[in-house]
Amino acid sequence: MESHDEEHAAKLLRAQTHIWNHIFSFINSMSLKCVVDLGIPDIIHNYGQPMPLSNLIASLPIHPSKTCFVHCLMRIMIHSGFFSQQNHDLENELEAKYVLTDASVLLLKNHPLSVTPFLHAMLDPVLTNPWNQFSTWFKNGDPTPFETAHGKMFWDYAGADPKLNHLFNDAMASDARFVTSLVIEKCKGVFMGLESLVDVGGGSENLKYVAGDMFEAIPPADAILLKITPVLGLRSLIKIYP
Repeated sequence: MESHDEEHAAKLLRAQTHIWNHIFSFINSMSLKCVVDLGIPDIIHNYGQPMPLSNLIASLPIHPSKTCFVHCLMRIMIHSGFFSQQNHDLENELEAKYVLTDASVLLLKNHPLSVTPFLHAMLDPVLTNPWNQFSTWFKNGDPTPFETAHGKMFWDYAGADPKLNHLFNDAMASDARFVTSLVIEKCKGVFMGLESLVDVGGGSENLKYVAGDMFEAIPPADAILLKITPVLGLRSLIKIYP
């Protein structure tokens, strides 16, 4: 009987742990946003060698009362794989030294494949708030949770909000650079024989208008490269993938 009770208690604890893990998983993404907003990846990179916590704290634009929390923030990021700690002196945590990982290198502002613009856009409150309306969206006739949260479609909202428009355009350009570099490197044969490449996505000032509706008909071309973004909305995705 006692063994059965212990097993039941262990199952309950595992279940609670699983639930809590999902409840608090937002801490990881918000901590990552905080690290990027504070410029920590660039600060450690510019230091040129493993950076002691004390030096990192001295380099951060934070209030003196918050310095004691930097160690906790870095522990979360180490656990998430964004930084690596080279020494583990439990008696003197100020001597902890941090280095970048492959993931945090992609968060450097001047990295040619930096994903920081994508992070800023996807974690902006305008794009995260719709997730709080997810259950409400299931109960109404709105095409997307974004419209439930903001009262208009994404494109209409972005067209009237310069900040979001800028964030989104930068995010798409950042993601396109990253994906395109890998596609060109790994799939060179696909592009052999092509004499020109035209960007019809817009937002980058390379091209102002392309005649027609790409959802209705695509202009003749030797090759077509489509990059689909879920932010178009469920109806748009259904049109693309009937």
